[in-house]
Parts: sequence; C-alpha cells; structure tokens
Amino acid sequence: MKPFIVCLCDESGVMAEPWLQHGYNALLIDPKHGKIFSQEIRPEGGKVWRVGAVLASREAAYYLRIAISYGVQLVAGFPPCTDVAISGARWFEEKRAKDPHFQAKAALVAEQCRMIGMLSGAPWFFENPGSVFSSIFGPASYIFNPCDFGGYLPEDDVHPLYPDIFPARDGYTKKTFLWTGGGFCLPERRPVPGAPFQTAIRLGGKSERTKQIRSTTPRGFARAVFEHYNEASNDEQYGNGEFTRALQCG
Repeated sequence: MKPFIVCLCDESGVMAEPWLQHGYNALLIDPKHGKIFSQEIRPEGGKVWRVGAVLASREAAYYLRIAISYGVQLVAGFPPCTDVAISGARWFEEKRAKDPHFQAKAALVAEQCRMIGMLSGAPWFFENPGSVFSSIFGPASYIFNPCDFGGYLPEDDVHPLYPDIFPARDGYTKKTFLWTGGGFCLPERRPVPGAPFQTAIRLGGKSERTKQIRSTTPRGFARAVFEHYNEASNDEQYGNGEFTRALQCG
C-alpha cells in the first residue's frame, strides 16, 4: 500500500487531491468532518480517511499512529488564522478581554501541526497569512502568492469547487507564509498574472462558509508540491521517508 499524505486542520482535501489521483492515501483531520471516522476508497486505489476531531484528541492520535506506521510522504498543516491574522488586529483587544489566552490557544494548534510533522519523519509545513506566528515561531521559511504556482494548472482551468468565486489558474495574490521542516523545499514557481485578492475574489461576509472558501488551499501550490516530492519518492535508491535527504532547496 502506498504511503499517506497527512493534512491537518483541513476540511477541503485540496492539498491531498493530486496524491490521491496517483494512488496514495490521505488522512484528513478536522473537527468539521463531523463523523469521528469515515473512509472513502478512491478508484485510483488509495483511501481517504477523514477524522472529525481536534488534533489533541485520542481519535486523531490513533489514526496518526496508523498512518505513520504505513509511511508518510508529507504533512501539511492549516491551523485557523481567525485569532492571529494581522488583518484582524483591530479586534485583538476585544478578543483578549473575553479570553486572555485566545492567541496562545491558536498558537498551540500550529505547534501541534509542527510536532506531528516532526514525528512523522516526512517533509512538513504549516501555513498562515501574515500573522502573529512570526513573533512566536520566528520568520516564515517561505512566502508566496497563489498565482506563483498557477502555471501548474491547465490553461482551460476552472475551479472545481468554487468556479464562480476563484479565478482560473489561481490568478490572484494573497501572501501565504510557510513554516517548514523535515527537508521541505518550496517547489519551483510557475507564475501566472494575479489580481489582488479583494479584486479577484468576490466574496463578502463573515459566515463559516465564507471563511472556509477564503482559506481554501491554492490548487496550483498543491500540484507543485506533489510533483516536487512524488518525483523524489519514485527514485528507487531512497527508501520511505529517506528521499527527503536527497533534495536540495533551490
């Protein structure tokens, strides 16, 4: 059985999709999945395990142990940014009055992503927009815009989930910060023109659906990461988990 890609705080599954299309397995952990555990067998041969629980739960730990026992190719973390993004700084004091530890709790989720990545032995990252994480975890390893990887998508691209909201080929700018480890290297950029996020994406309001859409992983970035690491994992001279040592960050 092929190894897993592990996606933390991830409801959409966009990051895992390129791997699933090539027969890999995926473990997606997010309370929004609802059921404690569900399984989908993909026609390509892989399985999708969805765990509806927080990272610091017995259920999450159980399925993470199983995934790690089979081998993990990548850990991708998407901790919520609501309480840490600089764009929401004007509400920090109000939130702090209600809960003095609100940002510590948010940072704890990111730290859980980091620790799971380290324990997996695989390349890992967690991402966020511009946030207070830079003062907690240090400067980000990489910064990119979604349009930087739009060239990995076809010219006739249409967003499969939100075709009326996202421009084709991730043609928008929205600074994304990555904190990384385990030998993770940012793939080669293949940029396409990008309009500012607020111009390119017509989406207002503060509903949960709006937050979910705004945080959807750029598909070009997901494809770029897959191509970068799948190429190395297919090299027969490297066993599971060891291929990362062969990669050099450019």
